Amino acid sequence: MSKHSTPGHSRPAPTKTQKFTIAGVATLGAAALAFSLVPGSADAGTQTQSLEAAPVAFKQNVDAQQAVHAGVIKQQTSADKQAKAAKDTADAKAKAAADAAAKKRADEEAAAKKKAEDERKAKEAASRAAARKPVYANNLDGWIRQSLDIMKSKGIPGSYEGLHRNIIRESAGDPNAKNGWDINAINGTPSVGLLQVIQPTFDAYHVEGTSTNIYDPVANITAAANYAADRYGSMDNVNGAY
Repeated sequence: MSKHSTPGHSRPAPTKTQKFTIAGVATLGAAALAFSLVPGSADAGTQTQSLEAAPVAFKQNVDAQQAVHAGVIKQQTSADKQAKAAKDTADAKAKAAADAAAKKRADEEAAAKKKAEDERKAKEAASRAAARKPVYANNLDGWIRQSLDIMKSKGIPGSYEGLHRNIIRESAGDPNAKNGWDINAINGTPSVGLLQVIQPTFDAYHVEGTSTNIYDPVANITAAANYAADRYGSMDNVNGAY
């Protein structure tokens, strides 16, 4: 029976010699691989130490990286805290300044309001006082009554009757009356006005708030009443030259 080969390229079967050669190469390769994997006694200690030191070095490297990372985090945290503290301080100062400015404005507004209120009250009081202030007639009756009000406010005694009686006797009610013949006139200080007062006496007993003109009716009466109160207790006690 004839043999037929498989279509395509024909590959002859290896000979016995070729099989031996392939087996030898494989054996040698395995031996070389085994030799390379099993180190000799001279290098075994070094390689063992290297293998043992590798995890330690790796851990040290990791620890160093972690330490660096922790340091960076710590520095960042410290910087953040400092920035926050600085911001809080600035905010506190700004708030304090704003509060101070607001308080100053409030105080100024309150002071202005109080001033306006005080001025309003003062005007109202002045208006009420003006409304209550008596109007005196520009005659003997009015002069006496005005003098009596001033005397009352100053604590100077005297009555309408006492003033009127002495005025009529001394000057007949003439505010410009002047004595040019008595001893006072001879001495250069004539008696003048409603109650015939000499200038030194008028100056010594002048009542504050009245005119400094000796001929002014109210000023003349009030100064004379003040003098009579000092010398006689009251103008009411004077019934003649005084």
